[in-house]
Amino acid sequence: MAAIKSNNAAEPGFHFQLAQPSGQLGAVVQGIWSAMVTQTEPVAKSLYSDAGSGIVFNLSGEVSVNGAPLPQGVVVLPVNKRAEHIELASGSCIAGIRFHPAISFGVLGQHVATPSLISPEQAQRFALLEVLTELQQTRDTAKHLRILESWAQAQFSIGEVLPDYLAVALRGLESDMSPGQLSANQPLSQRQLERVFKAWLEMTPKHYQRIMRIKKAALYLREHKHANLADVAAQFGFSDQAHMTREFRAIADTTPGKL
Repeated sequence: MAAIKSNNAAEPGFHFQLAQPSGQLGAVVQGIWSAMVTQTEPVAKSLYSDAGSGIVFNLSGEVSVNGAPLPQGVVVLPVNKRAEHIELASGSCIAGIRFHPAISFGVLGQHVATPSLISPEQAQRFALLEVLTELQQTRDTAKHLRILESWAQAQFSIGEVLPDYLAVALRGLESDMSPGQLSANQPLSQRQLERVFKAWLEMTPKHYQRIMRIKKAALYLREHKHANLADVAAQFGFSDQAHMTREFRAIADTTPGKL
C-alpha cells in the first residue's frame, strides 16, 4: 500500500477529507477525497482548474456542478479547463479520485463533455459498481479514502497509462519550457505533439501551461497571503501583475487579490 498524506478540512456541518497518494500510485492519482454535508444549509465551493479529470461516486443527496445536477452513481468528469462551482445539498455525500492531467484518457480511452454516468463496459472492467456499493455502506469519510486507495492500487500503473513522450512533455511545460521547444529530443514533431495534447488533454500545450502556472501561483498565494502581487507575477512567469490578474480571471474565475 502506498503511503497517504491525509488532510482533514472540516467546518461545522461540512466534512471533507483529502489524501494525496505517494509512490507509484501518486504518479497516476493526484487526490482521493470524500465530502459529506450534515448541516441544513447547502455548501457551495469553487473548484479551481487543474487540467485534470476524475471519477466521482455520488452516494446520496443532491449535488450540482455549475448549476447542472450531478447524476447519482459513478460519474466520469470532463477535463477541467477553468474554474467550476459545486453545490452540495443537506444530506449529500460524495467521494472520488482525481487523476493527474491526461491520465483519465489513458485509463478510460475517452473524454466526456459533461459529467456522465460510467458506461456498463467500463463499470465492469474496473469493478466500479462493487466499489460504489462498498462506499454506500458507510458514511465515514476516512473509510471512503481507504476503500478508494485500495481499489486504485489494484487498478492503475503509470507505466501502463501514459506514453513516455507525453510524460516528458508535461514535465517540461510544468518547468516553464516554451511550448515551441517540446519537440527537442523527442521522437515526435511539434505538430504531432500538439495533436497528442488535443487527444489526451483536449487542449493545446500552451493552455496546459497557463493552467499549471495559475495553479502554482494560487498555491503560493494561499500560503503567503501578504505577498507582493507584482513579485508573485514575476516569480511565476507572468509578464506583469495585470497579466497575472487577467489569467486568474480567465482560468480561475477569481483574482490574485481575492485569493
